Amino acid sequence: MRSQTDPPASQPVALSGKLLRGDVMADKCPSRQILNHVTSRWGVLLLIALRGGTYRYSELRRRVNGISEKMLAQTLQLLEGDGFVERISYPVVPPHVEYRLTPLGEEISHRVKDLADWIEVNLEEILAAAEPAEEM
Repeated sequence: MRSQTDPPASQPVALSGKLLRGDVMADKCPSRQILNHVTSRWGVLLLIALRGGTYRYSELRRRVNGISEKMLAQTLQLLEGDGFVERISYPVVPPHVEYRLTPLGEEISHRVKDLADWIEVNLEEILAAAEPAEEM
């Protein structure tokens, strides 16, 4: 039952902006941990590798050249815990597990892919700008 102070159901409840979204600049905000998972080297590469399909563990390991089994497993667990990756386990022998992006994962994968594309397009200029700093 609604109390006298509750707004009518037809009226949206006004929430402060901080309740609706995180504050990544605040040192204790959980969005920082998620940002770290997404923007880590392996997080970015796995989000890109998982775009457009469902992949087995071994397929992902081949797609992301240089990732160790340990880092692949850890990063997939983190991304799954954040709701970006879905782990599908089939009850067969030998075990068969597949991974795919969730709708939220699809959205973030587009964003990190845009960042990776920008870096690749501007790589020559970025490397040239980094050279004077290395000479110091």
